[in-house]
Amino acid sequence: MATPQDAALTRFSAHLRGLELPLPIEGAEQARAEVSSALDQIGDHIAPRLASLDAPLLVVVGGSTGAGKSTLVNALVGHPVTRSGAIRPTTRRPVLLHHPDDRAWFAGSRVLPGLARVHADGDMSADQPAFEDTGDSGADDLPATSLELRAETAVPPGLALLDAPDIDSVAAGNRELARQLLRAADLWLFVTTANRYADSVPWQVLAGAAEREVTVDVVMNRIPDHPGVAEELEHDLREMLGREGIEISRLFLVAETSLDAESMLPAPAVAELTAHLAALAADAEERARIARRTLAGAVTGLSRSAAAIAEHTRAQQEEGKRLAEEVDLAFSGARTRIGEAIGDGSLLRGEVLARWQDVVGTGEFFRSVENVFSRVRDRLGHALTGRPAPSIAAEQALGTGLVHVVIDETARGAERAEAAWRATSAGRHLAAGHDLSRIPEGYDEEVSAAVRAWQGDVLELVRTEGADRRTRARLLSLGVNAVGVALMIVVFASTAFIPTGLEVGAGAATAVVGQKLLETLFGDEAVRRMARVARERLTTRLDELVAERAGPFQERLEALAGLGDPAELAVDVDQLEQLAQQIREER
Repeated sequence: MATPQDAALTRFSAHLRGLELPLPIEGAEQARAEVSSALDQIGDHIAPRLASLDAPLLVVVGGSTGAGKSTLVNALVGHPVTRSGAIRPTTRRPVLLHHPDDRAWFAGSRVLPGLARVHADGDMSADQPAFEDTGDSGADDLPATSLELRAETAVPPGLALLDAPDIDSVAAGNRELARQLLRAADLWLFVTTANRYADSVPWQVLAGAAEREVTVDVVMNRIPDHPGVAEELEHDLREMLGREGIEISRLFLVAETSLDAESMLPAPAVAELTAHLAALAADAEERARIARRTLAGAVTGLSRSAAAIAEHTRAQQEEGKRLAEEVDLAFSGARTRIGEAIGDGSLLRGEVLARWQDVVGTGEFFRSVENVFSRVRDRLGHALTGRPAPSIAAEQALGTGLVHVVIDETARGAERAEAAWRATSAGRHLAAGHDLSRIPEGYDEEVSAAVRAWQGDVLELVRTEGADRRTRARLLSLGVNAVGVALMIVVFASTAFIPTGLEVGAGAATAVVGQKLLETLFGDEAVRRMARVARERLTTRLDELVAERAGPFQERLEALAGLGDPAELAVDVDQLEQLAQQIREER
């Protein structure tokens, strides 16, 4: 086979192995099962058959409980090779029968690589992992972990028979193994009985085989040996197959027959089936046709699986996006409320307003700029008497108020985000084991440090703007801290941080005083520029603080590995369909 074929299969396998589909949304469990089944199908049948179309045809003998599969296999070989009996399930470990010349095709891990090889003499193959036979009675839900290989000269070269567990076994592990083995089949020899052929479970499996275009031969076993019964049953079975749209290759009828002392059917009872298998083994072209038909159908089925997985991958991504939007909504709301608290002047009430009035006074508005400077200088004189400078106290009060607002609003944002997550199963899955709304240790100090750093930025702006000789003298007469607080007040009191002299909130008169002080010192245009820079730096620091608080939620979202890429899987679908078509067209 050409390299592009192998590449398409390898790429799809890699995409499947990277998928985890972690969010417990509707259909997730089914999608994960689809991924597992697809990988098994690739490893058990598609990849090995694609790599070696000339390998012996694998005929899997399967069917419902008590159908006589093992008895039939023993009859085809001519002596007991697999256990049969009344106690169910009897097939504890699958047995693969092959001609001695074909041993190399099955001794390694070419097909069914997950099953260790055990030879009829009990020796393990060197390249298989150690196997411990637990004596599985069928009561366990765990499937067998080994495949018994038996070389039989009665099996013609180019053909291998695999006796599989019951598809409706009482043991869940056996049912799982039976379906795995059927997925590995090139040809499925379905065995049923005259009184069980209408059972629902076998028909479900038959329908699945038809959908994957598996070549199916049917054996109806234990037909009462009375005139006209076989014909009547055959007619009824074919009608059922037609109604279900299930196409089979051949139908074999085996009459009810007494078994000998070794529980063996007489050879004539299976003569027609034996001759058919011998003819098939001798016809290389027919074997290749069957192998290609089943392979192409399996690849087509794989493309359908890829499409279903891609659709669920898209649902997983959309759910992850929705959870991320819940976080963004909660914390953008918190950021908006912080901005509103700053821009509407509400932070200038109470302690902040009192400390600012200590700086500029509370009398009627000053009639001249000189009066402003003289009043402010008088207030700043407290620093010389040993009492705290009013500007420092105002700066601290302003910072404390901002810190409280940031902590309170980000806490509300975290609570809202976590509540939104816990309202859905996917969100609960992400939040499980994490107290996402808890205020992180040291966060309050982090906020305080960020606010202090911004206040330092403002003071540095004031120093830089007052660097020329005339402005520096007036700046020093008032004090950098007092002028810095005035700039902070202007920023906080102005709608959307844009000072105009008209747009003021709380503490209107004293805020206007601060703005007039700044305009007198630096000029109107400089004040606008300084306020804009101060606003931008404050915005940056606040954004970082809010993002920090949203961090635990983002970390949980980033931990969502294995969501997959629907676009990649869509490409896989196209390439698998092309591969199936190429297999059908090649001769």
